[in-house]
Amino acid sequence: MAIYAIGDIQGCYDPFRRLLDKIKFDPAEDQLWLTGDLVNRGVNSLQTLRYVKSLGKAVISVLGNHDLHLLTLHYELKPMDKGSLTLRNVLDAHDRDSLMEWLRRRPLIHYQKLNNRILVHAGIYPTWSIQESIAYACEIEKYLRGPKCKDLLSQMYGDDPISWSNELSEIERYRFIINAFTRMRFLGANNTLDFNSKGPIHNHKGYLSPWFDQLNKQWINTTIIFGHWSALGLMIKPNVICLDTGYVWGGELTAINLDNTSTIVRVSQIK
Repeated sequence: MAIYAIGDIQGCYDPFRRLLDKIKFDPAEDQLWLTGDLVNRGVNSLQTLRYVKSLGKAVISVLGNHDLHLLTLHYELKPMDKGSLTLRNVLDAHDRDSLMEWLRRRPLIHYQKLNNRILVHAGIYPTWSIQESIAYACEIEKYLRGPKCKDLLSQMYGDDPISWSNELSEIERYRFIINAFTRMRFLGANNTLDFNSKGPIHNHKGYLSPWFDQLNKQWINTTIIFGHWSALGLMIKPNVICLDTGYVWGGELTAINLDNTSTIVRVSQIK
């Protein structure tokens, strides 16, 4: 059995299927780990959702910020804006309800204890332990999968708070957890979240640093697989792997064999 991780698909269904063909993915034998943001920007979000859902237990896909945004549109908590028009076919689909029910039950993170690997969309807040990260993700997942899903989604948007504290109010706490797992890139002083910078690392302001440069020592032996940051491109370090290679921006869609990280397969735009 091979475990392949693939970066943000963003509704780019055709290249996603070409990539699966290239790696000879067999859902009866292999497993896919997807970094989230299955939808938006690309033109085939509906096909992407239907296909990933059809793979059942052969796929593990964590929630990204665009996936959560689709849920808010589904529950009519936000108006349709120009950047969300590619999601119209999902919202008009006859199987919309079953797709959204499946989507809201995706995890925020997935931890594989055997190989000490964790899958997340944007990152892991550097002061949290593995156990804390799992616990905080479970808090959000419980709300998303339960009757208070709409309440949580309606208060999810916003950049505050930027600092973590156990003294945060309930909604502030949940907003920070969601932002850390699905939107985080750079951190400022005292590990404050910064949402204004998202380009390449070498272009960042001097007081900012990537979240993975601030990880505490307990993460040294854990491999964190993430997406969300297309300006990083493919990045493989001893304990972090970024797989958002920006297909939707003219780049590539990338898969990596997690048991043999030298096995990297890509598909690029077909002109």
